[in-house]
Amino acid sequence: MDARLTIALDAMGGDKAPQMVIDGADIARIRYPSVSFLLFGDEQRLAPLLDAKPRLKAACTVVHAEEVVTGDAKPSVALRTGRRSSMRLAIEAVREGQAAGVVSAGNTGALMAMSVVVLRTLAGISRPAIASFFPTRRGETVMLDLGANIECDVDNLVQFAVMGEVFARTVLGLQQPTIGLLNVGAEELKGHEELRLAAARLRASSLPIQFHGFVEGDDIGAGTVDVVVTDGFTGNIALKTAEGTAKLYAEFLRGAFRASWLAQLGYLLARRGLNKVRKRTDPRRYNGAMFLGVNGIVVKSHGGTDGFGFANAVGVAVDMAANRINDKIRDELAGLGATPANSQAATG
Repeated sequence: MDARLTIALDAMGGDKAPQMVIDGADIARIRYPSVSFLLFGDEQRLAPLLDAKPRLKAACTVVHAEEVVTGDAKPSVALRTGRRSSMRLAIEAVREGQAAGVVSAGNTGALMAMSVVVLRTLAGISRPAIASFFPTRRGETVMLDLGANIECDVDNLVQFAVMGEVFARTVLGLQQPTIGLLNVGAEELKGHEELRLAAARLRASSLPIQFHGFVEGDDIGAGTVDVVVTDGFTGNIALKTAEGTAKLYAEFLRGAFRASWLAQLGYLLARRGLNKVRKRTDPRRYNGAMFLGVNGIVVKSHGGTDGFGFANAVGVAVDMAANRINDKIRDELAGLGATPANSQAATG
């Protein structure tokens, strides 16, 4: 990556902020030496942390912000009262062209609401979607929406498909990603009317989209398709179910290996293989949910992550900016011929 990028960081967002943010920025600095950071937060708390990391300090500019959006704040309240918060100022830096993207581990609802109000949506997008990617048997799969839109119409689902396909192609490097609509069955007659109409639109589309058809819940982990599209209600439940199942399986495995000295010996023999599995499924590796459809690059880090996980969220923002993902989404959406009146075209 030759061109220098600046990424805005909400230094006060997250359960372990600002230490976690500083640790993550330092890891990201090593991975992306051409990236600089705008840190928004309490100068008095940030100064000693940066003094302990002089190389990171040289790549950072601190912008003081006295206010912090709390994790339990309602989005509507955060919009009214958080105009000088670290989160709001970091988002505004993207709007003003001071940063190529923003990363925050703060309140998800507030981050989405502020992003839409400050940055607006891309031309052709009526609602943005939360997207993320996770490991499957075949590699990695992108899934959206993960909670931004409880109810979705046909246009929303088609737009999500386009955005997910562009992300998988430009950021994950898949040449011809396949798309599936999450449904209660693979048969064409299954599901509600919006799903069936969205499937018909995608099959008839002139866009270069490889539409697989309907997929079921077990197809997600199998990696049947590269992009799974669904409404935010279903997507969030599927995501949380997968996360909970992974934690349950890990607890069962730990309990089994502690059951006897023979089991402990078996663990020692299998430790190398188990470490590979743990690294492959480490949620910190897949940290960084994208707000696709927003007219600017916004990445949401998990609030409880550590520096390693936050650095990966920064990496998502860097990849999206370097690959000019919003420009490519605009190009694809132009083929749909839909431009809602409330959307704005701008740089991003």
